[in-house]
Amino acid sequence: MTSKLNLLQQIRIVLCQTSHPGNIGAAARAMKTMGLSQLVLVKPKSFPHAEATAMASGATDILDNTQVCATLAEALHGTTLAIGMSARRRELSHELVSARTGVQRAIEAAHDAPVAIVFGTEMSGLSNAELDHCQLLAMIPANPEYSSLNLAAAVQVISYELRMAVLDHPGPTRTESAPLATSEEIERLYAHLEQVLIEIGFLNPAQPKRLMQRLRRMYGRARLEKEEVNILRGILSATQTPRPPRPSPEA
Repeated sequence: MTSKLNLLQQIRIVLCQTSHPGNIGAAARAMKTMGLSQLVLVKPKSFPHAEATAMASGATDILDNTQVCATLAEALHGTTLAIGMSARRRELSHELVSARTGVQRAIEAAHDAPVAIVFGTEMSGLSNAELDHCQLLAMIPANPEYSSLNLAAAVQVISYELRMAVLDHPGPTRTESAPLATSEEIERLYAHLEQVLIEIGFLNPAQPKRLMQRLRRMYGRARLEKEEVNILRGILSATQTPRPPRPSPEA
């Protein structure tokens, strides 16, 4: 178990397809003021960039150690919880909670494994495809008459909430000891599940509708353990290559 402020080193701030390099630097500054250091960028438009360095204002060490990824799946590698930040409700999405509640869940999970807080692009936020990689959706309760919040300002709010949650956190309350499945293990399960559903004719790839999105939402609520993922994949493998049932033992 990791204690108190060291928990912040388990939190990953992930920015997806950031358009303005200045927002990256300002986000790094916001993180450093609250003790966070793990910044990950997914397909930024311009990075490294002089504007990012200028806006970081002394937080260039975070920029120097920033990880740049080609996909969100890569950015979430090793995490067991990804919380997507959204400024609006979605028609079909994961459980939606306040930013404060989401941060509290992040700190709880961070005792055992890395956690990611995921932000979308400045103009449109997270896409539905990006939200599919998250297990929880959180929203900053801004003024509904003017809810437009700058990306770096949103990172500052979440960074502050993370620091306060750590300082107020009494310790882990989760009692189970079984490790949770990582993001990449869950993604392999989804790929395997989709393949089997196509093979058995349950999923038409030409008209998939929202089946996989709904299944992702369902399993996301379950917070699957590693062993549970292994069981599910074993069932899928047996579905692909069924064997005759074992004969019953004679009485």
